[in-house]
Amino acid sequence: MSEAITPAISDRICQHMNQDHAGAIALYAQVYGNAPQTDSAVMKSIDSLGMNILAQIAGEAIPVRVEFDHPLKDAEDAHHTLVAMIKQARTV
Repeated sequence: MSEAITPAISDRICQHMNQDHAGAIALYAQVYGNAPQTDSAVMKSIDSLGMNILAQIAGEAIPVRVEFDHPLKDAEDAHHTLVAMIKQARTV
């Protein structure tokens, strides 16, 4: 069984996403966070219901909340959900 999404797991996921998938985070904000003008973004936290992103829009840092289409069960579900969301966002 995978790990529950605790604050420590949230930090680990955010660190990985911010270091290795910055473009994906901006795309999450653009497509799912109703912030199409997002230039870049940082994932601040993730929980079972969604993720909190700090989007850079026209030089200003704007908080964006992206809700998931289902409550995440655990860290493995978060991984699969984030991958599915980016694949879908790239087709929009």
